[in-house]
Amino acid sequence: LTEEEIINEYKAIKRLAPFENLLLVTGENPAAAGVPYIARAIDLAKPYFSNLQIEVMPLKAEEYKELTHHGLNGVICFQETYNKANYKKYHPRGMKSKFEWRVDGFDRMGQAGVHKIGMGVLIGLEEWRTDVTMMAYHLRYLQKHYWKTKYSVNFPRMRPSENDGFQPNVIMNDRELAQLTFAMRIFDHDVDISYSTRESAEIRNHMATLGVTTMSAESKTEPGGYYSYPQTLEQFHVSDERKAVEVERDLRKLGREPVWKDWDQSFDFKR
Repeated sequence: LTEEEIINEYKAIKRLAPFENLLLVTGENPAAAGVPYIARAIDLAKPYFSNLQIEVMPLKAEEYKELTHHGLNGVICFQETYNKANYKKYHPRGMKSKFEWRVDGFDRMGQAGVHKIGMGVLIGLEEWRTDVTMMAYHLRYLQKHYWKTKYSVNFPRMRPSENDGFQPNVIMNDRELAQLTFAMRIFDHDVDISYSTRESAEIRNHMATLGVTTMSAESKTEPGGYYSYPQTLEQFHVSDERKAVEVERDLRKLGREPVWKDWDQSFDFKR
């Protein structure tokens, strides 16, 4: 997207609801969306949003550090699977094929002083109990080494026929997702547990009272999806198609208080 298109996207998002937390997502293409491009996108977002996070290809520690100077608050990276033997089967080429580079990226985020690190495994690639257990070990390791950083976890479930017809090797049902969420909350009372719009409105409403602390809303998973640009390259199918204000309304009905803003740009200034 051009700078004008990026700004139009930001304005379109702000018209939907009083969003203050924004996640910027790019593909694993440093030539088209490298660090200078990401830094400029963050600069353009600062007048519109208070909390800025990215989900991009793993970067060097100094690159994460550079982005924090532009106003970056958090980084989300899905390891996808901790099964090293099978990892290359899903990512046979390119930088994403390097298991160690990806898994060590969380250390580089911590070394760069990123305020919040988001972790996740892709449910459907491998036996999910093992993958999530490994993620829990990884989370505890990071908390001990980078204790000033906050953490979040996510358990996105692959759906059949998404990703160009790739079929999940394992199906997790709703009951198992709930059990996993409970187990993670027991394991760590403070970690942020996030559900995306991959999940249905029904399960997101129920789990909002049972351990989940963060939800996306009114998500578009294709480039330029919020304004009037071609809506192609959808990353995944959205199950919860409610408007953001409808999500807010339903959460209030459940006795929960939706928080649109939990970070302020003034927190970034060094005292």
